[in-house]
Amino acid sequence: MEREFTEQELVRREKCEKLRELGLDPFGQRYDREDFANDIKEKYADVDHDAFENMEDTAKVAGRIMFIRKMGKASFFTIKDKSGSIQVYISINDIGEDAYNLFKSADIGDIVGVYGKVMKTKTGEVTIKCLEYTHLVKALKPLPEKFHGLTDKEERYRRRYVDLIMNDESMRVAMLRPKIIRCIQNYMDGIGFTEVETPILTSLLTGASARPFCTHHNAQDIDMYLRIALELPLKRLLVGGMEAVYEIGRVFRNEGMDPNHNPEFTLMEAYLAYSNLEGMMDMTEGMYTKIANEVFGKTTFNFNGYEINLEGPWKRLSMCDAIKEAIGIDFKKITDLDECLKLAEEHGIELEDHEKTYGHIVSLFFEKYAEEKLIQPTFLYEHPIEISPLTKKNPEDPRFVDRFELFIGGKEFANAYTELNDPDDQLERFEDQIKERDLGNEEANDIDMDFVESLEYGMPPAGGIGYGIDRLVMLFTEQESIRDVLLFPTMKERGKN
Repeated sequence: MEREFTEQELVRREKCEKLRELGLDPFGQRYDREDFANDIKEKYADVDHDAFENMEDTAKVAGRIMFIRKMGKASFFTIKDKSGSIQVYISINDIGEDAYNLFKSADIGDIVGVYGKVMKTKTGEVTIKCLEYTHLVKALKPLPEKFHGLTDKEERYRRRYVDLIMNDESMRVAMLRPKIIRCIQNYMDGIGFTEVETPILTSLLTGASARPFCTHHNAQDIDMYLRIALELPLKRLLVGGMEAVYEIGRVFRNEGMDPNHNPEFTLMEAYLAYSNLEGMMDMTEGMYTKIANEVFGKTTFNFNGYEINLEGPWKRLSMCDAIKEAIGIDFKKITDLDECLKLAEEHGIELEDHEKTYGHIVSLFFEKYAEEKLIQPTFLYEHPIEISPLTKKNPEDPRFVDRFELFIGGKEFANAYTELNDPDDQLERFEDQIKERDLGNEEANDIDMDFVESLEYGMPPAGGIGYGIDRLVMLFTEQESIRDVLLFPTMKERGKN
């Protein structure tokens, strides 16, 4: 494959050959690093400059050269590792002429190892005085210009590796995400849950309302879906007696991309036997406050243009009351479908054929008038039965189910249920979904007869919940786009609009 190189790239490739002539591997070997940049800076931050005269503390670091200031027989450079950056002082008097000449041939972007004495400059910067300099990797491409980096957001997402090198905020978010997930796992494990894994490939479309990605299993010669949810396998485990289970895993929905959605994303679902909607509310509030306090040491975050306070107790509001607060219509008191259809027409809400029901109209009113007004953490409960096929009916009003969604900053963060465990009711709900599909709802669920059969063995009363982990990370790291919390978001092909 013919490739064209810039002048700078050609110079770097010439240096690469000179390293080989010197008997050095341009792309390095194992290096036993012992220290990280930020650990060194924190350890010696409060040590006075003069105190280093009587100290012989050493450090051994490795990282990428981000800055060089050459000054004849002595120079300064900065290297960056996963923890941060640290300054290095290097002198021909300390490492000898050959090693110093090797350093002088280095470029910004090269990866090197440094062993030396810890010191502090007169300006107070913790620095390593290099005693041994080791070339590790020659960078054949130059990094973007220092102060601007990758300013094109699309390129930042496509070339995340360069973004992580140049953008400290991107690295901060990348390192915080696993800490958040580990905190969630510790919290769930601590309250008696068991983390499990369930199949990604499935032959049925169940567990959520979404269009799937399709694939084909060659050995069995059958079409399959990438899962759109985790729900039904986890509830089977409740039937089996595991009682408290959760999974954090990738799910796949064949839908558009925007700052809040990516076709593949991380979902967590949890199911607890003998619990209910209120139990899921308490668990959720506890999990969020644990992350806030243990990972971040604060409970106030900036998200979606709002200052969000995660201190409890959080507001609890029914969907009908949310609509009533927003525009004054009380759907709880409306029982006539024709009146609902008239209200939808008066308020400019267009209905598909499958949406001409009481429940769909209530849901559409909420989405249009009330959803964006739920700024501080709010548990929105009492959803219409038509939009909740896997949820237990409200015993006081069968038009609604025992379900809640968590809203923060006008966005949905979690979806929870008092789980439906009546097999006959469940089958009826599945059959209603097929009717909706016949009316044009492409996101309707399949009938999962094995799941219905599992319920016939008896599933305990239970609470269940699903969390969008990516949006949760967006909140805690104060990011505006889901692409900023995914290391490799789905991207359009270059050149396509």
